[in-house]
Amino acid sequence: MAITVRKTCYFCDNTVKDIDYKNVEELKKFTNSYGMILPKRRTGVCSKHQRKLANAVKRARAMALVIITNK
Repeated sequence: MAITVRKTCYFCDNTVKDIDYKNVEELKKFTNSYGMILPKRRTGVCSKHQRKLANAVKRARAMALVIITNK
């Protein structure tokens, strides 16, 4: 039986107030190589910040700051 370790929210730990869509390096931590948003069970981000993160990634995609590839 595997023991699961509970992840803590990256944004809560670092006291990040706003998730900026222009901060591409931070957004890349939460997307896979295809540019898809990783689920919160994998990243450990809380629900409130996951919603803000999803909106920031979608805005960055619309502004062509984050590359979307379909392989």
